[in-house]
Amino acid sequence: MSIDDGPLPGALQRVKSRWTPVRWTDLPGWGQDNLSEAWNAWVRGCERPVAAGMPGQVALCNEARQLSIGSTAEQQAWLVRRFQPYRVGEVDGSLPQGLLTGYYEPILNASRTPSATHRTPLYAPPAELRSGQTWYSRQEIDTLPAAQAALQGRAIAWLADPVEALILQIQGSGRLNLTEPDGSQRQVRLAFAGHNGHPYQSVGRWLLDQRAIREGSWDAIKSWVAQNPQRLNQMLWSNPRTVFFREEVLGEFDARFGPRGAQGVPLTPGRSIAVDPHSIPYGTPVWLATQGPAVNLQQLVMAQDTGGAIVGAVRADLFTGWGSWTDPAYTVAAALKQPLQLWVLWPR
Repeated sequence: MSIDDGPLPGALQRVKSRWTPVRWTDLPGWGQDNLSEAWNAWVRGCERPVAAGMPGQVALCNEARQLSIGSTAEQQAWLVRRFQPYRVGEVDGSLPQGLLTGYYEPILNASRTPSATHRTPLYAPPAELRSGQTWYSRQEIDTLPAAQAALQGRAIAWLADPVEALILQIQGSGRLNLTEPDGSQRQVRLAFAGHNGHPYQSVGRWLLDQRAIREGSWDAIKSWVAQNPQRLNQMLWSNPRTVFFREEVLGEFDARFGPRGAQGVPLTPGRSIAVDPHSIPYGTPVWLATQGPAVNLQQLVMAQDTGGAIVGAVRADLFTGWGSWTDPAYTVAAALKQPLQLWVLWPR
């Protein structure tokens, strides 16, 4: 009798989800994934092992590191021996159709100082900002002298396009091709450093509700802004949340990886997902299955990040990489909105 033929354990209850045990053969596409692509993300996650309540996590990480040079067959056999898959569902045990979206790390041109063309600032957190407290809204930051005074000297860089600044804030991090005052150029990373405590509101939804656009894509939003420049602020202010950043040196080694997610480790394109940590703890290996117009995936991923819009049991955001508006990292992330199934892999 194989290990997958024995009796199944009981279901596991999380704060916002219920995990129902299944057989490995129940995972769609099991045995067809190139696990080594996900193994790098797993080993990076072991730098900050935080999966809440995961038994034997240190030993498992040591074994995973040793298997970094193993074959896919060896990695697969280890997973079956050491882990039990559970289907992720709602707290009541129901298995609804979930939602997979995408996010990426944009690469944008920026200036260290404001100019006639670069007038949209990206700020470091104000000194008085406190976690968990509500600060000035986006509109108040743009209009109130007190808010502007609190941000005096806090601008890290300036962008030419306020919509690009909004996209950078929604993605949570990005790379800047930064022009310094002396004309020299270098690439830096802006990492998430906090927000003003207001709820995130989608500007795409705001425009859709007004029937101003027919689809909530960034291309549609940018086209609307070009035709309605006098209403730009009204659209931006519909989202009261503002994100603040910190500048990080982007060396040759760091440039090979994505930004650090909420788990505290660099994200891996196509293998790191953002989840609701009340449903799936950071550091948990997850089997993901989705079919749709953007991607068809049945593969191993790692829960290594979260986001303001990532709420619920069967909800994930796939990190697609980094690039400009024409790169696949952006086009896939922008198009990704399709059904999702998730299975957590939990130690036996």
